[in-house]
Amino acid sequence: GKSTLLRTLHGLVLPTQGQVIQAPGVRQAMLFQRPHMLRLSALNNVALGVWLDRSLALNWRASQNLALQALQRVGLQAVAGQSARQLSGGQQQRLALARAWARQPDVLLLDEPTASLDPHAKREVEALMADFAAGPAPDKPLTLVWASHNLGQVKRLATRVIYLEFGRVLADLPVSDFFNPTLLAERSPAAHAFVQGELS
Repeated sequence: GKSTLLRTLHGLVLPTQGQVIQAPGVRQAMLFQRPHMLRLSALNNVALGVWLDRSLALNWRASQNLALQALQRVGLQAVAGQSARQLSGGQQQRLALARAWARQPDVLLLDEPTASLDPHAKREVEALMADFAAGPAPDKPLTLVWASHNLGQVKRLATRVIYLEFGRVLADLPVSDFFNPTLLAERSPAAHAFVQGELS
C-alpha cells in the first residue's frame, strides 16, 4: 500500500475514496523503487525530463546545462556520456535522484529509495537525501516524503513518522517520540509492537 499511496499523492493513481489535497503551485517529483532508465546517456536521461517539463520552459541546451548541474550534485558528472542502462544499481538510483532534483520540486516522493542497494550505495543515497532535505538554501528546504521499512534509516533521516497498517494511520509523531518506547506504547500499541519486533 505504500507505493500506491505515494503514486496517489503524485497523481499517478486516482483515489477510490476521499481526495488528495495539495497546496496550489507546489512542485513535486517522484523517485520509484526501481527507476526506469531510457536508452540514452546519463546526461540525456536527466535533460529529457527537464526539457519535457513545460513549466520550466527551457530549450534543449539549457535543459542539458541544468542536467549537468544535477549530475554534479549527485557525483555522476564523470559518467554523463555513458549509457544510463550500463550504470550500477547505486549509480542508477543517484541518476534518478538527479533527474527528480533537476525538475526543481518543492516535494520529493521516494518509494523505498535504498531497498535494493548494497551498503555502500545505500550510504551514498542516504547522504544525498540528507543533502536534498537541507535545500539549496536554509530558507528553501526540499520536503522529502518516503516509504521505508528500514527503521535505522528512518531514525537517522526523518523528522516525522507516519506509521500505516492496512491503510490506516496508527501513529503520526515526531521521530524522537516515535522511537521513545514508553510514549509510543501509550500512543500506538500496534506501532510499538512493530518497532520492538524489528529492533529485537
